[in-house]
Amino acid sequence: MSALTLADARRLIAAAEARANEIGQPENIAVVDQGGNLVAHVRMDGAWIGSVDISINKAWTARAFDIATKDLAGNAQPGQPFFGIHTTNGGRVIIFAGGIPLLRDGKVIGGIGVSGGDDNQDQTVAEAGAAAL
Repeated sequence: MSALTLADARRLIAAAEARANEIGQPENIAVVDQGGNLVAHVRMDGAWIGSVDISINKAWTARAFDIATKDLAGNAQPGQPFFGIHTTNGGRVIIFAGGIPLLRDGKVIGGIGVSGGDDNQDQTVAEAGAAAL
């Protein structure tokens, strides 16, 4: 398995930024490696500063659990198997859309997280970034 490189992260961020520009939504975009460590982050002009940590934590959550954060959300509701998961790991777990595990050759090598818009905006920007891998 090959590791996620800085060049990979830059390519993903560029693709995500292009999508964010297309939809007119400034975003924070973060990429983490296989260990959940931040490789790169961009706060687009006009993106909320409050979403910096959220984007990083979405990327971390996607890698930590190898699941898209939008999919984790459904399992984290009352009565579901992961109810309360967002209170673990020092509150770092994010359970709404915008975080996607990054796969190369069928193996998870990192995650991308996007925050700054609504769930649909964050998700489409994250998907565009992940597709660039």
